[in-house]
Amino acid sequence: MKPHQLIAYFTRNIFIVLGLVLIWRGIWYILDEIDIVFFGESHVITTIGGIILGFIILYLPDKDLKEISKL
Repeated sequence: MKPHQLIAYFTRNIFIVLGLVLIWRGIWYILDEIDIVFFGESHVITTIGGIILGFIILYLPDKDLKEISKL
């Protein structure tokens, strides 16, 4: 791989990671606001709901949870 290709590869991947982190951060703050407004700053509802929704999102595409074993 040529040096400019390597730089382009890392730059592209860094921007992808940065974009994902910023989206995750935004969602985190939105859920915190939902907790404050609707549940009196109790994080229990959105935490349990997030875990359940996460399992559903991981399960639906291929009807298994093998992705969790990759962690």
